[in-house]
Amino acid sequence: MAKKLFYSMIAIALLVLSACTTTSKPSEDSNTATEKSDSDTLTISLGPDMLTWDIHNHTTTSTEAIHVNVFDYLLMRDTDGEIQPHLAKEWKKVDDLTYEFKMNEDVKFHNGDDLTAEDVKFTLERVAKDETLKSHGDFDTIVEVKVLDPLTFQIITNEPDPMLLSRISRQASGILPKNYIEEVGMDEFLKSPIGSGPYKFKEWKKDNQITLVQNNEYFGKKGEYEEVVFRAIPEDSTRVAELLTDSVDIIANVPPSDWDRINNSDNSKIINGASNRTYMLFLRTQENWPTSDVKVRQAIDYAIDDKALVDTLLDGGGTPTLTRVNPGNVGFEESLYDNYNYDVEKAKKLLEEAGYKDGVTIELAGPTGRYIKDREVMQLIAGMLEEVGIHTEMNLLKWGTFSEMRDQEKFKDGYLIALGSSFFDAGQALDYYGTERSASINGYSNENIDQLLIEANKSLDTDERTKKYQEIQKIASREMPIIPLFQIDQFFGVNNGIDYTPRLDELVYVPDINKK
Repeated sequence: MAKKLFYSMIAIALLVLSACTTTSKPSEDSNTATEKSDSDTLTISLGPDMLTWDIHNHTTTSTEAIHVNVFDYLLMRDTDGEIQPHLAKEWKKVDDLTYEFKMNEDVKFHNGDDLTAEDVKFTLERVAKDETLKSHGDFDTIVEVKVLDPLTFQIITNEPDPMLLSRISRQASGILPKNYIEEVGMDEFLKSPIGSGPYKFKEWKKDNQITLVQNNEYFGKKGEYEEVVFRAIPEDSTRVAELLTDSVDIIANVPPSDWDRINNSDNSKIINGASNRTYMLFLRTQENWPTSDVKVRQAIDYAIDDKALVDTLLDGGGTPTLTRVNPGNVGFEESLYDNYNYDVEKAKKLLEEAGYKDGVTIELAGPTGRYIKDREVMQLIAGMLEEVGIHTEMNLLKWGTFSEMRDQEKFKDGYLIALGSSFFDAGQALDYYGTERSASINGYSNENIDQLLIEANKSLDTDERTKKYQEIQKIASREMPIIPLFQIDQFFGVNNGIDYTPRLDELVYVPDINKK
């Protein structure tokens, strides 16, 4: 109890110091309230604004949570994370390099064009071949999409790909309209996007709101709402106030300090659920950075009390972990989950052994307004590091600016981020430890891990893959190029007139949101 009070005091003190950090000023109209027109309009705030309408050029779940209502996947996970038919009604494995799919008939894009196998070919080959797209690395095993007839096609990979079905049922897997894009060009498409999903694009007021309208011709389950508005409200307190005044129906990332307030209100309640997302620190491993020394990285890990972060800031709404591969994912290493390192004296000793007896200064960046309690997590970590002699210069940024700097590799010693794993497979999560992927993140390289990844990523034997992924996690837990902190739960504020169940993949699929 004393420890929790101590860390609470640190967090409060650091809030005062936050004026010294770098932040981005929101636009003046970014939080302008929008009156709900009637019960046929559903208003949602996930926090920050969407990044782009290019389905292949982002890696952000809060952006995909909007995309999934406009673009259809070939396959789609249900609320429990299980893969189900969607555009593709059936499929079969032809050989180790080939899957064949048959699509539903009479699926149309929002402009009335038929969705065919040619659109699938156009979409998947675009992301598989264009190395400049941010999702390219998740689809580069695809060599070709072979069209057999308007509704039948084969996906051919360059090696056995045990994750193929996961690739086409997750982020960046929506199918694009080939003819429309070739007619108007990609720039125009991004201004007026067209998909085949349950909702059509109407308007995007950047840093304010996105409006979608119901697709009455949708082939699948239709949403109950005629209009859906996604509002950009980065500040927690503002989102909560908008929920309590009936200006918003669903809000994400509700901090524990507001749970009772919402539950005790007349109009709303807290709905929580598990997620596949893990808070982590990414640390530089290249020469000339203090964190290039494994002992410094280990000292950072031992200085951070992961359980105190969860208990103090999230009221227990998370699980400490030494791996970013969570339960239910292929390759999960149980011994590293619900486990953490915390030893202040050991952290000091490691720092001294690394040559920093008198302490060291590092700069850590982090987003604000993207994840639940992200600013406070960074501030409390800084307090814990200070206790062992690591002074932290914090660089807190709005999500859009943070994402741009991360893409441009402009961060210094490290950054705080909470990443999901939409494949539900260690192959995706552990790719960040491979030399090729790490080159654009933190420069980490380990030949043993590289070889294990190569072998596991093309093995069709799930048991064999799991053993190799588990070995990678054990190596990474010793070398600490990435420090996993804790898996986080989801906490939504929801209007009492709405039946909403959070999805494990964190997408907000409107057809599954019902009126009571």
